[in-house]
Amino acid sequence: MTIIDGKKTAADLRSNLKNEVDNLKKKYNKVPGLTVILIGEYAPSKIYVRNKEKSAVEIGLKSEIIEYPDTIDEKTVLEKISELNKDENVSGILVQLPLPKHINNKKIIDAIDPNKDVDGFHPNNVGNLSSGYESSVPCTPLGCHLLIKKIEPNLNGKKAVILGRSNLNGKPMTQLLLKENCTVTIAHSKTKNLKEECLKADILVVAVGIPKLVKGDWVKKGSIVIDVGINKTDEGIVGDVDFDEVSKIAKAITPVPGGVGPMTIACLLKNTIECFKRSLV
Repeated sequence: MTIIDGKKTAADLRSNLKNEVDNLKKKYNKVPGLTVILIGEYAPSKIYVRNKEKSAVEIGLKSEIIEYPDTIDEKTVLEKISELNKDENVSGILVQLPLPKHINNKKIIDAIDPNKDVDGFHPNNVGNLSSGYESSVPCTPLGCHLLIKKIEPNLNGKKAVILGRSNLNGKPMTQLLLKENCTVTIAHSKTKNLKEECLKADILVVAVGIPKLVKGDWVKKGSIVIDVGINKTDEGIVGDVDFDEVSKIAKAITPVPGGVGPMTIACLLKNTIECFKRSLV
């Protein structure tokens, strides 16, 4: 059994991205720029955004955080996004979610130039991903995809089960694996015989927010299990997969923490660089 080391894979990816940024700077005398809009005082968002900034600076990106109080009006945020869309020094724009209730998520996401949408949430990018065209891919499923490919480079014909149908992970994960010629099933809270569906999977990706939902007898021997869940419990931080049980069955599994999490920020940096390169064409 292999424990898939997300920390090391993310560190390797950041190292490669730093080299790419250095080469871009030499060639074009400019570097990609990432701007993050942070609204309110939600502690996990603030920590996450600071980590994004630190990682961006480490690989040589220009990084900016624009902070607003949670009382900010929607119009001001939309005007700032419009301004950033026109700024040639900004390669990528990210508005940190969740947003205050009085601000419409869809309006904010739709306002971002799809060519600067490093989160991959704009409808144009969602549609392009679904159609197999070039697009920004949401960072977490992109990270999952890279971890899976590290274990199994050829996914042709594999049976994949995605447990969770969110726009953030489940749906884009499905598109990425379809592109790899996998046969993909999306399972969710209304799926009948959920355990039986999971047992069919060569690749099982779990993102439902239920601590240790997936047990050892849910998993096919020799499968690859990607645990996207992060749950605070009395035992500490645990995933949606019962690691102790499933690690005895699976061919490879991501731990929590230290699996998918580190890849999310690394893939955000990757998306920022890709947006920059597309702007040069």
